[in-house]
Amino acid sequence: MDLDLRKLRYFVAVADRLHFGHAAEDLHIAQPALSRQIRALEQDLGAPLFTRDSHGVTLTDAGRQLLDDAGPLLASAHAVRRRVTAAARGGRRLVVGFRAGIPVIPAAREFGGRHPDVVVDVQRMEWDDQVPMLLDGRVDVGFVRLPVDETGLRLTLLYTEPFMVALPTDHPLAGKEEVTEADLAGEPLIWHADPSTQPTRRPLPDSGLRVRGVEEKLEHVAAGRGISFVGRSETVFYSRPDIRYVPVPDLAPDQVFVAMAASRTSPLADDFFAAAQTTAEITAECGNYEMWQLVTDAAAQRG
Repeated sequence: MDLDLRKLRYFVAVADRLHFGHAAEDLHIAQPALSRQIRALEQDLGAPLFTRDSHGVTLTDAGRQLLDDAGPLLASAHAVRRRVTAAARGGRRLVVGFRAGIPVIPAAREFGGRHPDVVVDVQRMEWDDQVPMLLDGRVDVGFVRLPVDETGLRLTLLYTEPFMVALPTDHPLAGKEEVTEADLAGEPLIWHADPSTQPTRRPLPDSGLRVRGVEEKLEHVAAGRGISFVGRSETVFYSRPDIRYVPVPDLAPDQVFVAMAASRTSPLADDFFAAAQTTAEITAECGNYEMWQLVTDAAAQRG
């Protein structure tokens, strides 16, 4: 039995809404037609996916399992369509996603030496779209920072780097050479994800400021609305006079991975993985982007 992707999309719509009428409106189809498609999918799978009663619609255990698996499967199908469309336009292209502070150029140069006919495009990713962009094919390979939902991904650790706290320049701790987690206890937190993902386990109250990108985060820090954390490489790219970055040695380090969809089989992507690992060793030894750039430039000149 082949799984019908259209029925799977219908199932996800109902599972997200837990309401057949609202899901039918979102899908622009009639509710009876949607109900028939869901019943047909349940028959195909041999398991009930929803419990329907006077209290509403809920997922069964089988439905919850299918919902967990449906996202990567639908994203993979969408990625196939994207790649086929791109191939039909001619030329070979690899799209590489990256998070703030992670340079792509060194790995792209290493990769370009093996594949001079392949165009490497780059695409900025934020914390909340790095996984969807990998799964749905908007990027072929990505440089990601943990934590991420690893479901459907192949991940390889490249390097770790120290975390630093971002403080407004008039903060009492801004003049210190380094601070501890205990020094930061009670400070309002400005963070780009659920506060439970913050690198410190010390009690920091949620300031109520949830941000999406590093630029927005730093604007709030500079305005004195709270503190935040950044990887050391981010401080190189976001140096500004109204913010001081102070090392926090007792924080666990930030982790940078290269990632791609686990369902993707691509010699080009595999070669980029290898290139990313080669240049990661250089940055781990050099410790900062400027030296990394000098080393990779020298390697490029040597051919």
